[in-house]
Amino acid sequence: MSRAGFLRKSFVAGALALIGSAVVNVPVFAQEAAAAAAGKGEWHLAGAGIGLGLIVIGAGLGIGRFAAAAAEGIARQPGAADKITGAVNLPLFLLEGVAILAEVFVLLIVLLNGRP
Repeated sequence: MSRAGFLRKSFVAGALALIGSAVVNVPVFAQEAAAAAAGKGEWHLAGAGIGLGLIVIGAGLGIGRFAAAAAEGIARQPGAADKITGAVNLPLFLLEGVAILAEVFVLLIVLLNGRP
């Protein structure tokens, strides 16, 4: 796949995720009059939905790039497969750890701001 095709598919996936999060969070915009008058909207849910979508997209793209680079390196030098795999594992684990922590923070935002 060419770089332009990859970028086009990534853009389409990101746009669909953004539209999907907006569609799922439609009830957030239907606030009660009292809550709107008091200034206590539920905008944190919209932000959490968009943030979670961006986290998943970013982690997926990062893991995909790491895996593609590792596969290409192993294809070019099969003898160095152990070294390449070892060098790729640590950044992959760190990337997944950051994504999981971000998802936990989003969950905390939703749970802690949902209280009256």
